[in-house]
Amino acid sequence: MKIAVMGYSGAGKSTLARALGEALGCPVLYLDRVHFLPGWQERPRDEALAQVEDFLERNRGGWVIDGNYAALARERRMEEADRVALFQTGRVRCLCQAWRRWRENQGGVRESMAPGCPEKLDGAFVRWILWAGRSRAARRDYEAIRRRWPEKVAVLRTRRDAAAFLAAAAAAEPAPWEEGRNSARMEGKTP
Repeated sequence: MKIAVMGYSGAGKSTLARALGEALGCPVLYLDRVHFLPGWQERPRDEALAQVEDFLERNRGGWVIDGNYAALARERRMEEADRVALFQTGRVRCLCQAWRRWRENQGGVRESMAPGCPEKLDGAFVRWILWAGRSRAARRDYEAIRRRWPEKVAVLRTRRDAAAFLAAAAAAEPAPWEEGRNSARMEGKTP
């Protein structure tokens, strides 16, 4: 199975991606590890894209990819993915989760981040979580993904949604959004 995990910063993408990789027994690629070099420097785009393309070629039988990065073969990732987990978690929850992650990893580098990029929670990242990462363009981008691949995309707003997604993927059974259950909530409508 091939699963793309996308959405807002601090929503829980990496946690879900790791759990999916363990449950499915397939490799996980964290795009933050590809995008960044030590010291939070950005890797040259052509080099990063080559790494993602190589990962996709080597793992045709299944993968989990965590991250947004449109320039890193996103079109191909979306086309090849069997399912897409799209975190649309509220900004306050994302900030709280990012703060918790920072407290747990202070001074360390988490598994989903590039070596030499210690966990941080500075003003720029807080602004990204609360406002910049939720720009009108970003919201339109996510909406376009939902509309283009409606049969693949599950919108996850809560930990319960993420747990249901994980359970369905691990059991390789139709997920609730595929059967029409919870469709109002999954599409962002009030039940």
